[in-house]
Formats: sequence, C-alpha cells, structure tokens
Amino acid sequence: MGRIAAALAAVAPVAAAAIIGNAATLPNITPWYESLVKPPFNPPNSVFGPVWTVLYILMAWAFFRVLRSPRGAARGHAILLFLVQITLNAAWSVAFFGFHSPGTGLVVIVMLVTALAATVHAFLAVDRIAGGVLIPYLGWVAFAALLNVSIWWLN
Repeated sequence: MGRIAAALAAVAPVAAAAIIGNAATLPNITPWYESLVKPPFNPPNSVFGPVWTVLYILMAWAFFRVLRSPRGAARGHAILLFLVQITLNAAWSVAFFGFHSPGTGLVVIVMLVTALAATVHAFLAVDRIAGGVLIPYLGWVAFAALLNVSIWWLN
C-alpha cells in the first residue's frame, strides 16, 4: 500500500471514532455527566481532550505502520483487530454518554480492553514499534474501565 493510501486508511477509522465519540460525549457532559457521583481519582474534564488527542494520533500512526508492513496473515489479523477495537472505542462513548448508561458502557469497555490487548499483541507481531505505541492507549483504556466501573457502582 502506498504512503498516501495508507495514511488515509489509517486516519479514516480513527477520525471517525473521534468524531462519533465527541458527538456522543460533548452534549452530555453538562448536566448529565457532571451530575454523576465520581471517584476521588477521576481527572478533571480538561484532561480528557488532550489525552485522547495524543492517543488518537498514536493510534493512527501505529495503524499506518501496520498497513505499510509486508502482507501476510499476521498483518491481516492485526488490521481486523484494530478495526474491531476502534469500533468499540466509538461504541463506548455512545453507550456511556449517548445512552446515559454507565452499565452499558461497562460492558462495552470490557470488550474494548480485551480487543485492544489482542490488538497490541497482534501489532507487536507485525511491527514492534506499532505495538509499543499502543501501550499508552491500553493503559488509558484500562484506567477508563476503572473509572467506568466506579461511576457505575457509585450511581
């Protein structure tokens, strides 16, 4: 795959997830999310935007590297897993914020953590840098899962 085609193919699903996530999240911060009881370790709302921006950039770059790697079964498997996890990424925002449902969000984020861990493993097999670049994202989603379960429990 050429550089431009790979760049477009890498950015498109990540941008779509970001757009869907923002569309589900932003209108529901006030008053719904602000009214929820949150754990003491919940970061301020101002932290989430910058963190997600960096993570989405890293995701697109990692996916670009995998798309540019030599064809093979491992690459195809890594691409499929990436597309599954990025779909779950967007679905979490819709479930949690859009549906005002921490319980549904919890179900989705457990699937996301599982799919993302598998994606990291698959990326490491294709391109070690691409796999390594996704590790902060996995850490953040694991933290988000802890926040999600805490919010579900407290509310």
